[in-house]
Amino acid sequence: MFELNRYNQAIREQIAGWLAEDVGYGDVTTETTIPAGRTATAVIHVKEDGVMAGMPVAQLVFHIVDPSLAFRPMVEDGTYVTKGMVLAEVEGSVHSLLTGERLALNLMQRLSGIATKTRKFVEALEGLPVRLVDTRKTTPGHRLLEKYAVRVGGGANHRFGLYDAVMIKDNHIKGAGGIREAVEAARARIPHTMTIEVETESFEQVEEALDAGADIIMLDNMAPEQMAEAVRRIKSRAPHVTVEASGGVRLDTVRGMAAAGVDVISVGSLTYSFDALDISLDLGGKKPGGRGA
Repeated sequence: MFELNRYNQAIREQIAGWLAEDVGYGDVTTETTIPAGRTATAVIHVKEDGVMAGMPVAQLVFHIVDPSLAFRPMVEDGTYVTKGMVLAEVEGSVHSLLTGERLALNLMQRLSGIATKTRKFVEALEGLPVRLVDTRKTTPGHRLLEKYAVRVGGGANHRFGLYDAVMIKDNHIKGAGGIREAVEAARARIPHTMTIEVETESFEQVEEALDAGADIIMLDNMAPEQMAEAVRRIKSRAPHVTVEASGGVRLDTVRGMAAAGVDVISVGSLTYSFDALDISLDLGGKKPGGRGA
């Protein structure tokens, strides 16, 4: 699975920035209503069924707020959780618990929502040899975590940004003067290890992309019958070319698209249109050495 540990420092810096945005000069409500030094155990629980994602991120939030907090996860990311299940316990300063609460929950809820939606698409494709991937349609500043959540849900990642693959879309084709011109110009400038993908909307463009030597051909907003014919044409001429389907992908249409014979299906809505999972944090009672919660 996609490892967050590789990006620990980058995530730490983002969390610090998000905390600064939320906390500012201090949590005025907590600081004025709750005596300093009071301790408690908080229980994080889920209020609806779904796929857990973001546990290590939430743990990192509380650690950055207060390293003395004890965070005890009860489930791992990727676990299907049901309403009422306890996800984690956090013990320590009430001030610290409440200061980190909202950011930790926001991240857990959003990432779990993405993982849950992804899992539904993966289950809809069960038994078919196709790869489900995300897109660059992510929330600014959250791409790394949102793509992680897609992996937790069982999907895979498309390119991470504009820098790691060539993806020639309609506006690039217009700007370059055609598919062949765009592919040839890119091929002359990129490393031999980098792939070139071309977005197509018609059989004519598919043929142009094949003639130009594209590594990946995207079939954009094609009907299943048209898609199946495009796949037949591509594989008969260039079996090594990867065929990707995109555009208008829904749970009720994704299996039909896969049945057309494509290798990859990209779904932008995984990261831009999802329902966050409802997750809450509740404080417990008095802890030894404290004065009650």
